[in-house]
Amino acid sequence: MIQQIRYFMKLEATGGIVLLFFAAFAVLWANTPFSQLYFDFLDAPVIVKLGSLVEINKPLLMWVNDGFMAIFFVLVGLEVKRELLVGAISSYQRAIFPAIGALGGMIVPALIYWFINQSSPYQEGWAIPMATDIAFALGVLGLLGSRIPFALKIFLLALAIIDDLGAIIVIAVFFSNELSPEALVLAATAIIGLVLLNRFNVSSLTAYSILGLILWVSVLKSGVHATLAGVIIGFCVPLKSKDGREPLHDMEHVLAPWCSFMILPLFAFCNAGVSLSNIGWNALTSPLTLGVTLGLLIGKPLGVFLFSYIAVKLKIAKLSEGINFKQIFAIAVLCGIGFTMSMFLAGLAFADQSNSELTAFARLGILIGSGLSAIAGYILLRIFTPAKEKNKLQTSN
Repeated sequence: MIQQIRYFMKLEATGGIVLLFFAAFAVLWANTPFSQLYFDFLDAPVIVKLGSLVEINKPLLMWVNDGFMAIFFVLVGLEVKRELLVGAISSYQRAIFPAIGALGGMIVPALIYWFINQSSPYQEGWAIPMATDIAFALGVLGLLGSRIPFALKIFLLALAIIDDLGAIIVIAVFFSNELSPEALVLAATAIIGLVLLNRFNVSSLTAYSILGLILWVSVLKSGVHATLAGVIIGFCVPLKSKDGREPLHDMEHVLAPWCSFMILPLFAFCNAGVSLSNIGWNALTSPLTLGVTLGLLIGKPLGVFLFSYIAVKLKIAKLSEGINFKQIFAIAVLCGIGFTMSMFLAGLAFADQSNSELTAFARLGILIGSGLSAIAGYILLRIFTPAKEKNKLQTSN
């Protein structure tokens, strides 16, 4: 299991660097004389039609956000299930410390955003600064190499997974539109089929993929956000089957490279392109931009660290050996990198708004808050995990 976690972290850390490259490329392209080509590319219509049964007509951006990201959420579902059953949050003792930190990291940023925007028309964006981008965060850890204690990496991984679970609940409860009973019935039928496959320990990934595709189309048409179909699929894949195979592990290893090196970079490329040509000081001082920026930069570390500190002092949880509160604070700052999930939540929060300026302001806040959190987190981790940590790890191994 430790080897699998190390493999996952290495993959995510490398993927974070790729993610950063495509995000920067999108911002640069969106601010060149050829920016219209970028936005025309995102608005290009893509139509899939199957007779009179199914017709999906969406721009390319929506296919990325509703389609490819559903595959990413399959991976999220797989990872959450694995960690719940045999991983970093498989017991109360393992889960309680990062769970409490994650709870604080969701509540405090949302409260800061609400406080700044309570009298503004942008209150729908309260969930944007709640998220942590695990790929980016692990990418920063990867730059520091083996000087980072393994227990600290596990804390970040577990916290981010619980954070993702919180984001899934927020999406399900607050970002569903008008519901279609017919599509919901078809979705429920597909879910029953997936549960039966799980109960009979079916190991065929093809069977889960076919039913998963039916579920995704049904959920897309139902008014519930389509990415939730991915989470359900991930939770239904069994950890082990009767023939000794490990379907969850197999699917995770198939999807992880695609998500790290194609889906998430593509999402970053399609969503990070903010044109600064018409954005002045009013954008930086907008309650929306400030709420997102300060929610990530201040709210996230304050919530994660404060809740974690109180939990230890009240003896609800305890620190793992080899790490201290200075390092927990550095990790809490790093959790302010909300990038991918924050962009995703911003798209949901302002999806029904006719003014695209709102999405641009939210993305600007995400880029500023995430960028400053990455820089500050890296500096703090470098200070609080000196190079001698590397020698200690080598000695213990």
